[in-house]
Amino acid sequence: MKILLIDDDAFLRDMYAAKFIEEGNEVESAENPIVALQKLETTQDFDVVLLDMIMPGMTGVELVKAIKEKYPDFGATCIVLSNQGQKEDVSDAMAAGADGYIIKAESIPSDVVKKVVELVDNKK
Repeated sequence: MKILLIDDDAFLRDMYAAKFIEEGNEVESAENPIVALQKLETTQDFDVVLLDMIMPGMTGVELVKAIKEKYPDFGATCIVLSNQGQKEDVSDAMAAGADGYIIKAESIPSDVVKKVVELVDNKK
């Protein structure tokens, strides 16, 4: 899978990228939503967009909405990976068009990889 990973926390971004690469995936990272949108302007050749909920300049919900509006035919699985686990956070993300929501604190990185694969497989 080719993954666009968006998280403003460099440590977490690098850790998740390393775990996905270790499992044979290709990962492109973005440190904020603006960089992510710039990458998507160049190519939408991603299978998964994995994004944090709380980031500078734009929330995860706003980013999902922006991606869905700007690229309506973009078929990537959009998954929120966040520590924000309130019911309204999850429902807001799903209403915006996210295909899944993973709470960081409830999953070790290898479990996150498994959950992402499951979400992608379920969307097919």
